[in-house]
Amino acid sequence: MTKPNSHEVRTSAFTRSKKFWRRISDGVAIQQLWLQLHGEARSSYRLYSNEVDWERGENETRGQNFKRIVTGLFWAMILKLSPGRRVLFLIALILLVFPGFDLSYHGVEIQMHNLSFFGALVLLVLLALELADRVTMKRDLEIAKQIQTWLMPSSPPEVAGIEVAFETRPANTVAGDYYDAFLRPVVGGITNACPPLLLIVADVAGKSVPAALLMATLQASLHTLADMCATPLELVERLNRYAYDQNIGGQRFTTAFLAQLDPLTHELTYVNAGHNYPVLRRTSGLIERLETGGVPLGILRGSRYELGKVRIMSGDLLLIFTDGLVEAENDHQEEYGEFRMLDTLNSSSGISAAEVLRRLMTSADQFVGSTAQVFIT
Repeated sequence: MTKPNSHEVRTSAFTRSKKFWRRISDGVAIQQLWLQLHGEARSSYRLYSNEVDWERGENETRGQNFKRIVTGLFWAMILKLSPGRRVLFLIALILLVFPGFDLSYHGVEIQMHNLSFFGALVLLVLLALELADRVTMKRDLEIAKQIQTWLMPSSPPEVAGIEVAFETRPANTVAGDYYDAFLRPVVGGITNACPPLLLIVADVAGKSVPAALLMATLQASLHTLADMCATPLELVERLNRYAYDQNIGGQRFTTAFLAQLDPLTHELTYVNAGHNYPVLRRTSGLIERLETGGVPLGILRGSRYELGKVRIMSGDLLLIFTDGLVEAENDHQEEYGEFRMLDTLNSSSGISAAEVLRRLMTSADQFVGSTAQVFIT
């Protein structure tokens, strides 16, 4: 029996270390890991700092202001935990700050010189509990994301002379953004031999699960009403009444842009319900904004809307978007903005709709970089 030499031992240790690091880092480069950690740290800081009053009082000294801010950040963090876990967290802090004590009572002495170990152990237990919740929630959100993906079209409908392309990228696992594009073979109960194309882009106020649930109900009601309503105006008004009835508490309104395109005349009739103004870029370079409509859905049950009309000519480009694009922030908290969006459109004439969309998303990605997009609701 031969023993491995020192070189073989070092090689084996290096191989194991390499495998361990690859498993920990998922093969991501150090620089990318740092960018990811930096982005997550900034996002977490913004989450907590939004609950702190940073304005210094008139009679406050710098020390008092600093103490108030630190206290505010502490409470903003600890109140995110459940009551039981808050107690565990405080116990861990006490054990870490006061790592030992000597106690003498009636000749009996008790000495504890390593309480910091127990403090770290309590923190580890707390971390394990939080991770378990996170994993469970992430699994549920992934399922919700799959369901949400099924509710939106995976490929655009084919319409002669028209190119349609779409993409969504939620800031969280699920979101309240919704888009759809489908033909209406039955309009107002009447079968149409040349069905018009219905387009909708909507954004439910708020983010994450509550907004995603309302988005799902909006999708269901839209497809139910699409065959019953003769015009986009009637469809929006009925959607508004439905959204109002579902808006318990009055805090979950929905902005939407709904349009119908006649494939023969290329006339677009639309209603803008408080949504970002879509951009219609003519082949000449002229920019038009589609503003006609009314207030967001769900605010007033009897809201009246106006119907806008515009003709889409050959070579024209219509961009419908949500605020998630123009409000995307970089590391300096600067927004992508409509100026950059329009600049990308102006440099993308004469190409397919899918390529324009790809360039637009690439431009936004390059501007944002590794900065995580966080929305506080």
